[in-house]
Amino acid sequence: MRLRLALCLTAATMGATATLALAQVAKPAASEPRSPDGKRYTAQPLVKNLYFADPSAHVFNGKLYVYPSHDVDAGIPDDDLGTQYAMHDYRILSMDRPGGPVTVHPVAIDVKDIPWASKQTWAPDAAYKNGTYYLYIPARDKDGVFRIGVATGKSPTGPFKAEPQPIKGSFSIDPAVFTDSDGQSYMYFGGIWGGQLQRWTTGRFDPNAGDTDLKQDDKPALSPKIARLTPDMKQFAEAPRDVVITDETGKPVLGGDHDRRFFEASWTFKRGGKYYFTYSTGDTHYLNYAIGTSPYGPFRYTGHFLMPVQGWTSHHSIVEFKGKWWLFYHDTQLSNKNYLRSAKMTELTFNSDGTIRPINPFKD
Repeated sequence: MRLRLALCLTAATMGATATLALAQVAKPAASEPRSPDGKRYTAQPLVKNLYFADPSAHVFNGKLYVYPSHDVDAGIPDDDLGTQYAMHDYRILSMDRPGGPVTVHPVAIDVKDIPWASKQTWAPDAAYKNGTYYLYIPARDKDGVFRIGVATGKSPTGPFKAEPQPIKGSFSIDPAVFTDSDGQSYMYFGGIWGGQLQRWTTGRFDPNAGDTDLKQDDKPALSPKIARLTPDMKQFAEAPRDVVITDETGKPVLGGDHDRRFFEASWTFKRGGKYYFTYSTGDTHYLNYAIGTSPYGPFRYTGHFLMPVQGWTSHHSIVEFKGKWWLFYHDTQLSNKNYLRSAKMTELTFNSDGTIRPINPFKD
């Protein structure tokens, strides 16, 4: 009798344990992080105790390195010129593999160590050549005008030493350096609204040119810029020229076409002999791509590849690593504040014709 009772109790206990185990297995779906409107995220932040945005990813020495801007809370309210984005230093992230541990390295350079800059070290990029690593830095100069400078170091994680002056002829924001298969490097750059691109249409800075765009909806949109770099990677080898994005008929995308026109966040990569120019639409919150046959373009608009994320801005990079392509982007999952963003990554896939399969930043 005692044996039978013990067996019954054991069975009951096992059943309760199994039920509890099943409940624990089912629980994560209910407790999975969700957006304010209840959606589940496609990817989780790479770092959870600091805020990193605008992730520029590169593969150096068989590892992934991410060069982001470092968001801080400066107590500044949001505005259309990005005053709230008060970043002042850079810290590099690294990982051996996607999904693996992420190392946050010490400060690589601070704005106080950049002789020409005054504030707002925004989205950077990096490059490597002949034993030297290059960090490209957009920041306001002493007159409040955005310029782009370069700093160098012997390690991909810094420290970096800034050149005393910004790159001659540089302006606006969001440098992105692409090195072609022949070894030649190019810088893409520019951003409207707070990025000041609309103030450079005459070739000189015009502080009265407006805070958004040219307000010419029926004319070609403002173009991002490209300039070939000198062999030492520190200057432009030519005057910057327009990167023209065209529609399906070959005509430039118009300023009023906010779902397709360029806003900021240039990034170029090459795949299958084609050049992919990718960018953000800003106020409509898409990441778009356009395809061309030359680093200079023109690039034919092809589609959206990332739908709007949580938060106002969308900024990214795309890199191939061990046979797969990866999209790095950011959102405001951890803070729900536009100026405190978190870098993320997810796999990017292509169709057989070379088009990109669009990504939804939410599972729902």
